[in-house]
Amino acid sequence: MSAAPFHAGEIALQHRTGVHERMAAVGRQVIRDHMPDQHRELFEKLPTLLLATLDDAGQPWPTMLAGAPGFVRVPDARTMRVAATLAEVDPARAGLRAGAAVGVLGLEPHTRRRNRMNGVASAVDDSSFSIRVAQSFGNCPKYIQGREPTLHADRQPGPVQREGARLSDAARALVARSDTLFIASSSAARIAQAGDGGAGVDVSHRGGPPGFVAVERGEEGDLLTLPDYAGNSFFNTLGNLVLWPQAGLLWVDWQAGHVLQLAATAQIVHEGAQLAAFPGALRLLQLQVRHGWWRPQALPLAWSAAVPAPQFADARVRFHADEGAAPAKG
Repeated sequence: MSAAPFHAGEIALQHRTGVHERMAAVGRQVIRDHMPDQHRELFEKLPTLLLATLDDAGQPWPTMLAGAPGFVRVPDARTMRVAATLAEVDPARAGLRAGAAVGVLGLEPHTRRRNRMNGVASAVDDSSFSIRVAQSFGNCPKYIQGREPTLHADRQPGPVQREGARLSDAARALVARSDTLFIASSSAARIAQAGDGGAGVDVSHRGGPPGFVAVERGEEGDLLTLPDYAGNSFFNTLGNLVLWPQAGLLWVDWQAGHVLQLAATAQIVHEGAQLAAFPGALRLLQLQVRHGWWRPQALPLAWSAAVPAPQFADARVRFHADEGAAPAKG
């Protein structure tokens, strides 16, 4: 990719951490305007696809689509076709329209493979949609908890419940025991041209030991604190949040198929005493919950028990759990 692959927010964090010159060179080598064959192969064999959209209010929303392997097709290096649609109750649905910027993540937890693609939606109808590639790149296998899915085709979604700034007991318990979340972000409230100078909508994975996201009750609602460990130094998500501090959050109950989607305002904590509570974290991401949705049995899949990511065998990386959190489940 010859054009600059990073935008101002990403570059600011790269400068702050002293890696900008290296990342400028690396980015041009590994961030492409097309999907290489190994990325195409991964997307086409997955039973799930992570998708991020941006609604009319500038709120990013992540969601997970599910289907029989092959429901995602990549007929050429610059086009993805998805034979699925978003449920009417899915808050990400409003942002999935022709010409809109979107982000996708293909993740195979049991092999810890993951690939990212950002682009522009097209040919959106009641049964499928397509995406034209703007940026494509791989991510390393760090912090991914290994688990394998099994289809539960007879599972029926339950009634959707609105979440406020203070999470329901069920939502709070899911966050408190989880080892994985997905976060959607955008480089602006509106994306004029996806891929232009790195602009776009992203969805990314975050992993940690069970309970790695701290939940604190406050006057304005629940505050979530997420440790940020060493990564690829692209700063795609955090760079977006520098420019547009609105995040969308997604948790999956890996056994029951429940889905929790939250809108939150984000702040990055680079230093200070708070970091000491999260050994191994280089910085913290604090997320003030605004509202969201609890979607019972939204996914027709159940996953096996997690095989912990190797990075969390390191005694220096431990989870923070507040006293009111539900017991962690292995």
